[in-house]
Amino acid sequence: MAWPRGLAKVRACSDQGFHWRSPHSPVTQAQVGALFDRWNDSLRTLDPDKVTANYAPDGVLLPTVSNNPRGTIDKRIIRIGCNVAQDVGTYTFKFKDGTSVHARYTYVYELVNGQWLIAHHHSSAMPEAVAGK
Repeated sequence: MAWPRGLAKVRACSDQGFHWRSPHSPVTQAQVGALFDRWNDSLRTLDPDKVTANYAPDGVLLPTVSNNPRGTIDKRIIRIGCNVAQDVGTYTFKFKDGTSVHARYTYVYELVNGQWLIAHHHSSAMPEAVAGK
């Protein structure tokens, strides 16, 4: 029996053991990487509504620092699943006074109503100084 096109995609997600909420939508590593830029750009606006628009309704944020930092990715690994993507690595937050904080991060994105949103965002300062920084 041939699966209808939409059901075949859902079945493929199910066969991979991934949880799915909507039909599968392919995404590239570059597109997942751009989601960080979207989040970072929303921080620059200082508008909490624009920042929270990046998060799923039940999304979780475990932040590192506040005071309006700006993040720059240092190293990253992106993994893509069925309607989920992970962006894990290190970044540096720079403050207006010139100080910086090196941190680890994890973003877990999920496809919600056709839009990639942050389901989980964890960030924590590096426990030790970063060599060469």
